[in-house]
Amino acid sequence: MPYIPHDAAETAAMLEAIGVQQLADLFDEIPESLQNETVALPEGCSEASLRRLLEGRAAEQGPLRCFAGAGVYAQHIPSIVWEIARRGEFYSAYTPYQAEASQGTLQLLYEFQSFMTRLTAMAVSNASLYDGATALAEACLMALRLRPQAREIVVPEGLWPHWRAVLESLLPLQGIRLHTLPQDPQTGQLLLPEEGFPHAAALIIPQINRYGLLEEVDTLARWAEARGLLRIAVVNPLALALLKAPGDWGEEGADIAVGEGQPLGVPLSAGGPYFGFLTCKRDTVRQLPGRLVAKTVDAEGKVAYCLTLQAREQHIRRAGATSNICTNQGLLVTAATIHLATLGAAGLRAAAARSHQQAQRLRALLQGIPGVVLPYSGAVFNEFVVRLPCPAAGLRDALLDQGILAGVPLVELEPGANPHDLLVATTELSEDEDLAAYATALARLLGEI
Repeated sequence: MPYIPHDAAETAAMLEAIGVQQLADLFDEIPESLQNETVALPEGCSEASLRRLLEGRAAEQGPLRCFAGAGVYAQHIPSIVWEIARRGEFYSAYTPYQAEASQGTLQLLYEFQSFMTRLTAMAVSNASLYDGATALAEACLMALRLRPQAREIVVPEGLWPHWRAVLESLLPLQGIRLHTLPQDPQTGQLLLPEEGFPHAAALIIPQINRYGLLEEVDTLARWAEARGLLRIAVVNPLALALLKAPGDWGEEGADIAVGEGQPLGVPLSAGGPYFGFLTCKRDTVRQLPGRLVAKTVDAEGKVAYCLTLQAREQHIRRAGATSNICTNQGLLVTAATIHLATLGAAGLRAAAARSHQQAQRLRALLQGIPGVVLPYSGAVFNEFVVRLPCPAAGLRDALLDQGILAGVPLVELEPGANPHDLLVATTELSEDEDLAAYATALARLLGEI
């Protein structure tokens, strides 16, 4: 509960001073449709009574089988992850302004960076960014600094629409154009033209596109290499336990790799906060945005950690900074580092394999329901599109009443998408009985239509 020090008389006096009738008037610019209804709670009840009340309300919702993804996923998080991340040393720390005095924090960031470089097969990692979409925007700006004569970025149509929206918010205002490459409407895969893009700095390559399909990353990387474009990889960090790492794509590898770190020990939390990661080749490191922690020795020759090569606006670079992002997602990176250390390579691969296997099983189950088709037949990791015989949003809502969050209607991500298409995801938490319950409920609903 927030501590509000002002009583009613003081609040009324302040409202009168600024010419406002009531407190709610201060929020009238927020549309009513975006405001939550006030949760009525009894006045002055005991902690035990309040707990019983809230537990009862939570029980009304019942268990939920989640098959929604679209960039964030309900993964298993071992209990130890947040048990350690919530220790006071991590939980209360904000940011290492006196960085070298925070050796524990710096060592953790160094370990995080090491994990990410191993996952992506890249040489250097920063200490995180706000989320995957802003990490991609920063990667585009980094590519343009590496190619100062260029003013374009080549963007595949298959990029997550909400990630594209972030690019459109941040890049055109700096005079940067986004050139879109279309997806094949039959296969869902990216179409590559013969011509080059002489004014472009880089091609964005999503290893998994918005339909859940795996793109031919070697082909895309070689296409970009032949045209002198930098390669910006967009990856799911969990999927990298099974899929080829960006540093090994094509002949030369990706130049920059980014992604959303949420699958690594970060709970969904109704939409965030999450964190983004960014790794790159060694010869591009001076254009890397954000913090970079290095390992060194102190005056006595003992191992020490320090911030290095950080051209940030808070330090000496000012307007010449590589990024306006002024902090990293320290607590979430702490959880991700503990998560990765807990699972290890074998555990991470097992979680990825289980997510993939359950997607294959559910895809086969749904495909067997009359009226349900798979519009794309390509390989997937843990997410795929099904085309229903009626609008997906209505069926999603009907299944939600039965405790099944069936997926994300594509039309809710992109208005021009087929309204019958539903994006369905599985994780290692998707049990066989959950898949069967989903298929049975969907078949029953479609049979009643």
